[in-house]
Amino acid sequence: MAEIIRSVKGTRDFYPENMAVRRWMFDKIRAVSTLFGYQEYEGPCLEFIDLYAAKSGEELVKEQAFVFSTPGDDLLTLRPELTPTLARMVAQQQYELTFPLRWWSIGPFWRYEQPQRGRTREFYQWNIDLIGTESVAADVEIVAVAAMFMQEVGLSADQVRITVNNRRLMDQVFSRLSIKKELRPSVFRLVDKLEKLSKQAWRDQAIETGLSCDQVDGLLKQLENETLWCDSPELIEFFELINTFGVSDYVVFDPKLVRGLDYYTGTVFEAFEIGGQSRAILGGGRYDNLVADVGGKPLPGVGFAMGDVVIELVLHDADVIPDGLGDTVQILITVFNSETVPESLRLATEIRQAGYRAVVYPDADKLGRQFKFADKRDIPIAVILGPDEINAGMVAIKNLKTREQVTVARETLLEQIEKFLPSHP
Repeated sequence: MAEIIRSVKGTRDFYPENMAVRRWMFDKIRAVSTLFGYQEYEGPCLEFIDLYAAKSGEELVKEQAFVFSTPGDDLLTLRPELTPTLARMVAQQQYELTFPLRWWSIGPFWRYEQPQRGRTREFYQWNIDLIGTESVAADVEIVAVAAMFMQEVGLSADQVRITVNNRRLMDQVFSRLSIKKELRPSVFRLVDKLEKLSKQAWRDQAIETGLSCDQVDGLLKQLENETLWCDSPELIEFFELINTFGVSDYVVFDPKLVRGLDYYTGTVFEAFEIGGQSRAILGGGRYDNLVADVGGKPLPGVGFAMGDVVIELVLHDADVIPDGLGDTVQILITVFNSETVPESLRLATEIRQAGYRAVVYPDADKLGRQFKFADKRDIPIAVILGPDEINAGMVAIKNLKTREQVTVARETLLEQIEKFLPSHP
C-alpha cells in the first residue's frame, strides 16, 4: 500500500464526532457572549508582523509567529492572537463606531509551539472585549462572562478558578522596591515565570535582569502577600462588584499573576483548572494604550482569550461533555431496487420537509445490510418502501432499537414517525 500523507505537525483533524464537541463548545460561547450583549466580529488571518512587533512581546513575535515575506518584501504573519487586530479595526473606524463596544469572535490562530498535550500550532480561540470605558465594572463584567461560561459547560468552582491581579498595583510594588522603570517590562515577564521555574533558576534570572538581592527578596515577599489587593482601590471595587453577578466563588486574588504580554495596563486575570493538570484555560486583562499604539486615539479596553484545546481537555477530564452531540440522522429510507429509487427519494423529501433528518441508502441492497449501516450510524428509525408497499399506498416503519415494526398508510407516516421519535424538536 502507498504511504498515507501525514498531517502537518501541530494540527488536528476534526472528524464528525470531534466537530460535534467543538460545535457544542462554540454554541455555549455564542450563547454566553450574546447574553451579555456582545456582537460577533472577525478579522483577517493574515496581518503585517509590524502590528505585533511592538504590542505583543518579543517572545511571541520572534519565537511563536509564523512569519513569511511577500513579493513586495512585506513581512506577514498568520495571526497568533486577535487583540492587536481588534485594536487596528477599532482605530480605523473609531469615529463611526458607538462606544462602549462589546465584541466577541471565535476563529483559527497559529503559533509555532512545540506540540504536546494541550498545545498545538493551529487552534481556535474565543476573544471577547469591552472597549471605550475605564470603569472597573467593565473589568468585572468580562470576568463574569468567563465565570458564567464555566457554569454553562458544567465546570464548578471546585474544578476551575479565576485568579485576578492588577498591573498598576504591581507597579506600586515595584516603586516601593525602587525597581527602575526601564526594568519593569522585564520584571513583569519574570513574575509571569515564577511558577514555571525552580526557585533558584528564577532568582538567577532575576539577578540577570538587573534586580539586587534585596529587591528579589522584597519582590518574593510581596508575591506571597494574599492581602496585597487591599492596597488597590480598583481591586477593592472589583471584588465588591463581582458579588453582584453570583460568580464570586470562582474568583480569587493572586499577586503572582501579571500576564506576560506587554500591553496590559490594569486588571489582569487567568482561569485555570484546579487539580488534575492544573492547566491555564483562559487569560486577559485591561489594555488602555493598545488602540493608540496602532495609530488611533486613546481608548481603554478590557478582554480575554480562550483557546479551544485546553478547555476541551478539561471538559473531557471533568466528564461534563454531554452524550449524543451532533446532528445525528434520525431516519433511514431503504431502497428495494433501482425501480423504487425515485419513490424512496420522494418520500425522503417529504420527511425532510417535516423537519426530520433523513438519508436514503445509496444502493439497492439486502435489507439486513441497510439495517446494519443504520445501526453503525446510530440511526434509530428505518422507513421501508418496497413494490408491495408502493402499490398498496403503505409504508413500513421499523424501530431499529426495539425491533418494533408497523405498516401504516402513506398519508399517516409523519404522525407515526412522531410516535417513534418523541424527542423530535
